[in-house]
Amino acid sequence: MPKDASQGAARAIGRSPERLTLPERMALAGQYVALPIYSPQTLPPRRIEAIGDSLEECVRTVRSRGLNPRDFEFTRLAQPY
Repeated sequence: MPKDASQGAARAIGRSPERLTLPERMALAGQYVALPIYSPQTLPPRRIEAIGDSLEECVRTVRSRGLNPRDFEFTRLAQPY
């Protein structure tokens, strides 16, 4: 992960993707993020729980935090425009 992306990733964990600044979003474009899955029974906050260069890296990060990857959706952040 490039230095800009790794610094942005550390600041983005725990925040909503919609709340990222333009420079943060640009630095993280192309990265995979893990977001909690919504269901009618649970309404978790939509916040980034893990970031990785690949889907596998993102899943590893989720697991390393003691979380179950099945509870998350994994998506790639697109360019902001």
